[in-house]
Amino acid sequence: MAFTRLGHGLVHWRESGPAGAPAVVLVNSLGTDFRIWDEVAAALSANWRIITYDKRGHGLSEVPPGPYAIGDFTDDLIGLADHLGLTRFALVGLSIGGLIGQDLAVRRPERLTALVLADTASKVGTAESWNARIETIRKGGLAAIADSVMERWFTPAFHAGRPDDLAGWRNALLRQPADGYIATCQALSQADLTNAIGSVPVPTLAVVGDGDLSTPPDLVREMAQRIPGAGFALIKGCGHIPPVEQPDRLLTLVTEHLEKHGRG
Repeated sequence: MAFTRLGHGLVHWRESGPAGAPAVVLVNSLGTDFRIWDEVAAALSANWRIITYDKRGHGLSEVPPGPYAIGDFTDDLIGLADHLGLTRFALVGLSIGGLIGQDLAVRRPERLTALVLADTASKVGTAESWNARIETIRKGGLAAIADSVMERWFTPAFHAGRPDDLAGWRNALLRQPADGYIATCQALSQADLTNAIGSVPVPTLAVVGDGDLSTPPDLVREMAQRIPGAGFALIKGCGHIPPVEQPDRLLTLVTEHLEKHGRG
């Protein structure tokens, strides 16, 4: 395990792969830590320098007082990249990780060689829906939303065929810091990059599970259409978390995009 203190607090991160290879940063979703990338990171690390980390308020990273904004997460990422000497890198962002990727591509496109936006959108949910979730957590903790989140994260086939994995990822959600989760929901409630992403110059691929109930395919496709030249791919038999439910298919799509654009 590696820890680095940035301006907002302690960040937990991990590096794998050849030190001299082109770098790829994997940014995880709300309510997860960087272990969500384990299978994908292990495969990519044969040819790429892979960085995974726990966002503020998640995993073993510290939980600074909220509310947060998407720009805070982006600043944290830039700080970690600077610490690691990553002048330019590719980014694969899942859900809120994709919003962080979009924000970075708008604000600092020169830092990115390539961008993969997985199961995300330029605006996710509404202020009302996020505030309702926050209120539910304040009253009942993360356990109060765990089952509904699992329905959004994974398809019915995953629920039926992989019950032990489902229970494990539910446990992973429950072990996230509730204060960090709430503060991140507050960031999502205000985030809207709909107009800004029309200027993104970074080679971009958007991917989404065909059974994603959090960011449905049409929403992800709409985001992709706003980004100049962005590609779009559907992952069959998958919900909101492709690196867990369909890691091989996600890996194929990511690798193809990185080989075209990520070595610049």
